[in-house]
Amino acid sequence: MKALKSLSLVVPALLLVAALIGTVLTRGSMANLPFLRGKGANGLVDQRPWQTIEALSPLAISAEEKRLAREAERLADHEVDQAFAQALRQATLETHALTGNALVLQQKITALQVVVKDDQAKLDSLTAASKKPDFSNGDDLDSAKAQLQLDSDNLSDANEELARLSGDQRDEIQRELATRQAAMKKRDEQTDAAGPSSVQSAQRYRTLAGRISAWFDQRTRMDSITQALAQAKADVTSLAAQQADLEAKLNKGDTAQDATARSRVQRLSSLHTLSQVHSIVDDRIQTQRQLADVYQRWLDQVGRQHQIVVHLILQSVVVIAFFLLCSAILTFLAGKLLDRLKIDRRNLLTLRTVTTLAIQIVTLLLVILVIFGVPSQMPTILGLVTAGLTVVFQDFIVAFFGWFVLMGKGGIRVGDWVEINSVGGEVVEVGLFRTTLLETGNWTDRGHPTGRRIDFMNGFAIRGQYFNFSTSGQWLWDEIHVNLPPGPHTYQTIDAIHDAVQKETEKSTKLAVSEWQRATRSHDLSSFSAEPSVDMRPASSGIDLIVRYVTRAADRFSVRNRIYQTVIDLMQKNEEAALEAVQKQS
Repeated sequence: MKALKSLSLVVPALLLVAALIGTVLTRGSMANLPFLRGKGANGLVDQRPWQTIEALSPLAISAEEKRLAREAERLADHEVDQAFAQALRQATLETHALTGNALVLQQKITALQVVVKDDQAKLDSLTAASKKPDFSNGDDLDSAKAQLQLDSDNLSDANEELARLSGDQRDEIQRELATRQAAMKKRDEQTDAAGPSSVQSAQRYRTLAGRISAWFDQRTRMDSITQALAQAKADVTSLAAQQADLEAKLNKGDTAQDATARSRVQRLSSLHTLSQVHSIVDDRIQTQRQLADVYQRWLDQVGRQHQIVVHLILQSVVVIAFFLLCSAILTFLAGKLLDRLKIDRRNLLTLRTVTTLAIQIVTLLLVILVIFGVPSQMPTILGLVTAGLTVVFQDFIVAFFGWFVLMGKGGIRVGDWVEINSVGGEVVEVGLFRTTLLETGNWTDRGHPTGRRIDFMNGFAIRGQYFNFSTSGQWLWDEIHVNLPPGPHTYQTIDAIHDAVQKETEKSTKLAVSEWQRATRSHDLSSFSAEPSVDMRPASSGIDLIVRYVTRAADRFSVRNRIYQTVIDLMQKNEEAALEAVQKQS
């Protein structure tokens, strides 16, 4: 048992420590933007500026933040478009001499281009002829379409294979650009409603819990914007290095190897492309600087909203402190006023406790309202509160309905002698929730109260058991014990006692049998007998008699006294007869 008890403490403790360690280790996982760590998973073109603002835009809450987010979206969109343009021009510059399989594949592509051109010309001719009324070569037209599709697919596959062998990435860049354009078109179709101003946005948090939650949200948002700002500045530095490299190439004009391998026209075309790339890089640098400026202004705006929320949190703390101070003052004043009352000390202590508790409960409710506010789902809250109160006060509810049972037929009244949950006594009060008895011990001690007042919740009428011995129909078996000394007339005395008890309880016996018959709705009571009985048991001083008989609970003591009187008279006659017999013998 000790091992299980220790285990029940150690296991939750270990789980708590492990959870805390895991929480600390992963505390930055939700704040970091995964695409800010590198561009390895972003394809050939770096689209991080757009991906960054795409993740940050939903975080904008106030109207000022949304305006800055839209401006950042415009700049990031332009920056990524320029990145695609630069990538395409650089891919054009990065041409390689074709050798081996690449050269063979280039020749195949040239041949396929001629075939596709011829297929298109044939299809155009057949299409023009099909518009004439006497055209009857529908099968040739379908065959031409299928042949053109087949040759076009072969040409496309050959181009892709050539791009892979030669390192030409223009087709893949074009596919990435097409994917981006489709995503941007879908995004442009979505409208974004303007939000409230920064002050209005902060004022929406009217509870302390909401303001604290907003404070943490703003801290997370500021961290994300700070990362985006740092990334924009890093991109400016990277693009500046690219710009310096391009300027160096433009100043050289071209390398010596390129000058011998290319014609003058090709070199001039390369220089023109380099100049275009240089212009694009310069534009990207300016865009990134503007984007960094937007992020800085956004960060400043969130910082101002952060200060507003901190001010509102301090206001809530002031209100809570004011309530606590008022509670302390009211408790002190109430104690002073109660001390002036001239009442019993115990009542004064009870009144002081109730007053203090009431002030504390009201203060607690006010503090809860400041922290959490008024519940918005009032029907749900009321239902839950009602269910909770039902569970808490179920005994009082059952006692209330038990009072109706006690007031009905077969219930109890003040003055009745009852037995409730094996406790007997006389009813002195029947309240709405409680029934009070003056305890008299068991049913053999009527008229001798113990002096204790016992209260029962009226729920016993529903969930417990009770017997009312003061109403009709309440019969019980009573018994008396008699010791007869040995003598010549002992058995005659026993018969006389039996006859006397039978005569004394004859009326009660008939009434009991009659009521039992009505209760069971049957006249066959062979298993029941209300006749009195006298049982004999040998004893050292003679014979012990146990006399049992049926009587009403309310009359059992008077009946018992009469039977005792009869037994005493019979025993006295037995003694007198014994004395007379002794005198005659002497």
